[in-house]
Amino acid sequence: MSALTEITSEADFSSHLSSLSPSALVVLYFHTPWAAPCTQMGAVLSALASQYPATAPPTISFVSINAEELPDISEEYDVSAVPFVVCLRSGQILESISGSDAVKVRDAVERHAGRGQGAGTSPMDGVRTTIPPPLSAVPREDGPITATQAPVSASQAPPADSANATAVASAPGLTPEQSKEALFARLEQLVKAASVMLFMKGTPSSPQCGFSRQLVGILRERSVKYGFFNILADEDVRQGLKEYAEWPTFPQLWVSGELVGGLDIVREEINADPDFLNEFSVNKPTAV
Repeated sequence: MSALTEITSEADFSSHLSSLSPSALVVLYFHTPWAAPCTQMGAVLSALASQYPATAPPTISFVSINAEELPDISEEYDVSAVPFVVCLRSGQILESISGSDAVKVRDAVERHAGRGQGAGTSPMDGVRTTIPPPLSAVPREDGPITATQAPVSASQAPPADSANATAVASAPGLTPEQSKEALFARLEQLVKAASVMLFMKGTPSSPQCGFSRQLVGILRERSVKYGFFNILADEDVRQGLKEYAEWPTFPQLWVSGELVGGLDIVREEINADPDFLNEFSVNKPTAV
């Protein structure tokens, strides 16, 4: 029987895909260890994989990928929330499913594997009653907790490729005796430090996660003038902002002191309103 195979590197991923026949169905499962819905979906996909016989060459392959550890692969398949399942054949995306709707995932796999309606007995018939109800998809967080570079100070000049970005200095760390109110007051100052504030992993010239890099790209394309804060350089801000914003992941974009959200939300805002953020562009037309 087939199994859910964990891929741990980009090289392994490329090697695995190249080893398969172009006609084979590849089921990519993106997950993170901190998102509860992923535990459920992992069990569902393992059960689903076990219902398909192992053949040589394989006609179907179930692949598990940690979306945090392999962000470039996640970006390639537009993964902005987990769990996230992609059905793939001959390098072409057949269908993507965000969230842990196990019935939807099962039906997609069966349909693309040629075992959908009219195909007779489904390999999942024996486990249909064990499928739990779906949970919501969770925006994923990229990268390790450990800071990878020194704090950015306001006195540092912005890099040449980030002329519209201004670093916001971190205030001194709080002592254990200081209250949550003091931390939240500090965070309130930070989110209002610029009309557009980006809390990201790394800096605009050196993003430390793929989603931060993409969000910087969006701001740069629109010539938006913004402030940024490297949350990897300050654990108080990193953890406190999750609670203050009631938003567990980074990057976070704030506009006029209000949280917009992460990369997926910003994209949705731009799709709904192409002029979103235009008022903060350094190239906006001058009022007559």
